[in-house]
Amino acid sequence: MNRTDALNVVKESIVQVVPDADLATLGPDEAFRDALEMDSLDFLTYIEILGERTGMRIDDEDTPQLTTLSGSADFLVAHGK
Repeated sequence: MNRTDALNVVKESIVQVVPDADLATLGPDEAFRDALEMDSLDFLTYIEILGERTGMRIDDEDTPQLTTLSGSADFLVAHGK
């Protein structure tokens, strides 16, 4: 998976959890939970959707890397198939 594909998957996954998210204004290193007002359940749902969409197993220790667009994309590129 290249970075562009990874970013698209991340954005599509976020929109499933926060349909009205304005991703155009979200900075690459801005935390989702703050910028999009995601609560803990929303964030966990995002992680589950991301895992389902990519077929990847995402462990609890991986979640700190998945709090931003950049971090999520980097994770997918590094661990993707």
